[in-house]
Amino acid sequence: MGRIAGITFAILLYSTMSAYLGWNLKKWLESIHLFRWPIIYWLGFFLIAFGFIIGRIHDLLSPFSIIGNYWMFFFEYGLIICIITNLLVAFTPLKNIAIVGSVAMGLLVVLFAWGTYNAYSPVVRNLEISVDKSGEPLRVVVASDFHLGVLSHKDHLQRFVDLSNEAKPDAVLLVGDLVDDDPIWFVEEGMNEVMKQLKATYGVYGVLGNHEYYGGKIPEFVEEMKESNVQILMDETILVGNRFFLTGQEDSTNKKRLPIGKLKPENEELPWLVMNHTPNDLELPSQAQVDLHVSGHTHLGQLWPNNYITNKVFELDYGHMEKGSMHALVSSGFGFWGPPMRIGSRSELWVVDINFTGSK
Repeated sequence: MGRIAGITFAILLYSTMSAYLGWNLKKWLESIHLFRWPIIYWLGFFLIAFGFIIGRIHDLLSPFSIIGNYWMFFFEYGLIICIITNLLVAFTPLKNIAIVGSVAMGLLVVLFAWGTYNAYSPVVRNLEISVDKSGEPLRVVVASDFHLGVLSHKDHLQRFVDLSNEAKPDAVLLVGDLVDDDPIWFVEEGMNEVMKQLKATYGVYGVLGNHEYYGGKIPEFVEEMKESNVQILMDETILVGNRFFLTGQEDSTNKKRLPIGKLKPENEELPWLVMNHTPNDLELPSQAQVDLHVSGHTHLGQLWPNNYITNKVFELDYGHMEKGSMHALVSSGFGFWGPPMRIGSRSELWVVDINFTGSK
């Protein structure tokens, strides 16, 4: 009963906030004499507002999922802008709804364009670290959270492949949420042919993220990645090129995953790199003496001001930090979840150059 009550409350709250947005939009449309057919207006408005749920009912309704993804952007920034404009109209001399509403709508359009640019124009971040072990310099490309599907599409994956290949890495590490729940779009759009273009001296490796679990098609996903020359590591540690150990942890969604201590290589002289999609615990890998721990998942909030939430939830929600002798890196992701926009973050990949300072 408690869960049903919670879901009911959430739906009512969400419906109320959506109605608030709809009411504001209605007032603006009335002020510029464009409001027509109230019943059709409200029916269409709530179909859009619940599109992300409607789209999951049946494959034929999947276009509503796309609409719902875009709606998430308008919902968040629409609320912020509506609250500000309502306060301006209520407490300042700015009383003209047509003018204030038009400025607000213009701002929303600018944010939409800016966010779209940030999402589809990835950047390369560079990081140089030192590890107190012996070995030749090593270069790895790190990327996460592609969410490959309808909106994070084949062309966007091609951008990653081109940027990664330009870096000439020794290894490419794909740190989870490669597909947006279901790998069907990866298959149907022929994205495997793009993924196969990735070049790295010692290969391309990946791990599962929470969205691979949500999709419930992990065996199909792993097989598809294998066909794309990507080796998915699931709670296993391998020796790569006789140069470093690489561990791929199961995502924390899997409550039966092995602790990092049980995945530690016996040979401690070689560097140890760990891929773990969610950076919810950096203490244990630091104690286990991991040299480089890479994660994603947070998206750096993807849309400001969500980054303030991720900053409170995770010890490290973005970027690089040293914890003991361990280097930790969290990427904001190459793709996006939900709306194909980023504000306060940017689609990215990391090129990490590892230098070894230990004596041979």
